[in-house]
Amino acid sequence: MSTEAIAAEKPKRNYNALFGLTLLALLVLLWVILSLSTSSFASANNISNLLRQGSMIAILAVGQTFVIITGGIDLSVGAVVGFATVIAAMLINAGVPVFLAILITLLVGVAIGLFHGFGIVKMGLPPFIITLATLTSLRGIGLLMTNGNSISINNDAFQEFSRNSFLGVPNLFWMVILVGIPAYIFLHHSRWGRYLFSVGSNAEASRLSGVNVQRTIYMAYTLSGLCAAFVGVLLASRIGIGNPTQAEGWELQAIASSVIGGTSLFGAVGSVHGPLLGAFILATINNGANLLNVNAFWQRIITGALIIIIVYFDGLRRRGGK
Repeated sequence: MSTEAIAAEKPKRNYNALFGLTLLALLVLLWVILSLSTSSFASANNISNLLRQGSMIAILAVGQTFVIITGGIDLSVGAVVGFATVIAAMLINAGVPVFLAILITLLVGVAIGLFHGFGIVKMGLPPFIITLATLTSLRGIGLLMTNGNSISINNDAFQEFSRNSFLGVPNLFWMVILVGIPAYIFLHHSRWGRYLFSVGSNAEASRLSGVNVQRTIYMAYTLSGLCAAFVGVLLASRIGIGNPTQAEGWELQAIASSVIGGTSLFGAVGSVHGPLLGAFILATINNGANLLNVNAFWQRIITGALIIIIVYFDGLRRRGGK
């Protein structure tokens, strides 16, 4: 790990902790305001629905964060989700055991991530270009595989998983915890996580310090592809179909959640808890706007404004730190 990255590590941790508390306070404030504004917000059914709405974007945001910390971007995650629903549906309907179908689908996500790493490391393509190409290609491949139709999943147990709860908490939210805990340990308490920050801070200095920069980039995009494929499995379970056009625009929501969660688009700054909170802040805004009958177009405007404001202040923070 580069000396520059080590010197910057402690301030970044302090920044992440403070920003995380601020996000949590904002989320609680939003819940209080909406609970006072509409009686239906605090109902058990709505809270469960809110948790389900935010869970899949939260997992996507975690994978996206790994990539952004290295200074890259993954625009393909929404398409990977849709493609994964098709793979899972086709395998399950073909009689493949559910566990094996899920494993194969996750491996497809890993393969897509490795392809992105290959394009960036070996072909020298910008992350924006290679992942944008995958976004459009996967949609087309999925449509060819399904002849433009949806594939109904004929497995009740698979579909019921996403609709059920454990200890009163939706299963989908438990999946966020399942992903979030090891992701937190990986990013903040392992050398591999430190390598991600190091590469995002200064790739050349990291290389001279002995960090395998190419392998680190492969790792970041592989984890992003794996998270996207996992979300695809969860989405297939929730809606009961495989459709390559599903999750359209989710890549933007994942990026927005990551940025709102304090991840710097300039690289080298980010956390796991921040994007998770960012995803549920977005879900809360959208859910509250629907309950208050706010025009859906305003929801997009609010999200865009939040991104502009946070990126602007992130730029000020970076300039002030120099």
